[in-house]
Amino acid sequence: MSVAVETKALTPPDIAARKHKKPIVCLTAYTTPVARLADRHCDVVLVGDSVGMVLHGLTSTLGVTLEMMIMHGKAVRRGLERALMVVDMPFGSYEEGCEQAFRNAARLMAETGCAAVKLEGGESMADTIRFLTARGIPVMSHVGLTPQAINVLGGYKVQGRGGDGDRILRDAVAVAESGSFSVVLEKVAEPLARRITEEVTIPTIGIGASAACDGQVLVVDDILGMFTAFRPKFVKRYAELGSEAEAAIAAYADDVREGRFPAAEHLFADAPQAGEAA
Repeated sequence: MSVAVETKALTPPDIAARKHKKPIVCLTAYTTPVARLADRHCDVVLVGDSVGMVLHGLTSTLGVTLEMMIMHGKAVRRGLERALMVVDMPFGSYEEGCEQAFRNAARLMAETGCAAVKLEGGESMADTIRFLTARGIPVMSHVGLTPQAINVLGGYKVQGRGGDGDRILRDAVAVAESGSFSVVLEKVAEPLARRITEEVTIPTIGIGASAACDGQVLVVDDILGMFTAFRPKFVKRYAELGSEAEAAIAAYADDVREGRFPAAEHLFADAPQAGEAA
C-alpha cells in the first residue's frame, strides 16, 4: 500500500530562521509551468513586478497593476507545493499609507494564496511594515536600487557607494526593526551588502549585491536567456532558451512554407489506426 507524503510548505519564519545558515535560493516565476519547475529547487518563489517588463513588454515596472499581480500570482500558486510564495506589491498600491497598504496586501494574499508580500523602501516604509506585520501580513522588504523609484534615483545605478552607504544601511536596519522577515538588497556595492548582512538580524537576499548575503534572487527569464532586451551585470545565464526558441520557430515556419509540416504522421485517417486514441 502506498502512503501519500504531505509536502510541508516553507513559511516566513522558516526563511527568517535561515540567517547565517544554508543560503536561501529565490527565483521569480509568473506562470504555473515555471512555478512547478522552480518549486523543486527553490526556497522562495517571487511573483515579481518584473513581470511587466519580461512578459508584458513594459519599459519599467511602474505600469504594473494589482490586477496583473493577482493574475500571475494565481497562476504561480497552482504550481507550488513547497516553496514560500511572495508577491510584489506594485507601484501605487501601498505608498499612500498604512490602510491602503493593508487593504491591497490583504487582497493579494486572499486572492493569490501567497504567504507574504514584498514592498520597496526602507525608513519611509517602516511604519507601514509595522502596521502590516501586526495584522498578520508577513513582509519581505527591498532596499538599495528600488525599481519603482527609478525616476527619483535617476536610472538603474549602483547604490551605496561612498557616503550613500549610510542611507542604505539605515534603510536595512529600519525594515528589520519594523518586522520584515527578510530584505532584498539590489545593486548595492559589495562591501556595503556584506556589512549589512553582518549587522541586520534578518536574512539578506542579494541581487547584484554580495556572495555574503544570506540568499540570492534572480529573474527566471534572465537566467534562462528568454529576456534579451538588456542584460544586467549581476545576471548569470544558465541557458540560452531565447535563441533556441527562435531557431525552433524559424524551423517550424520553414516547414510550413515548404510543405514539410504537417506530414502524414501528424494527420488522422477515417478510422483509428493501431495505437491511436479514438
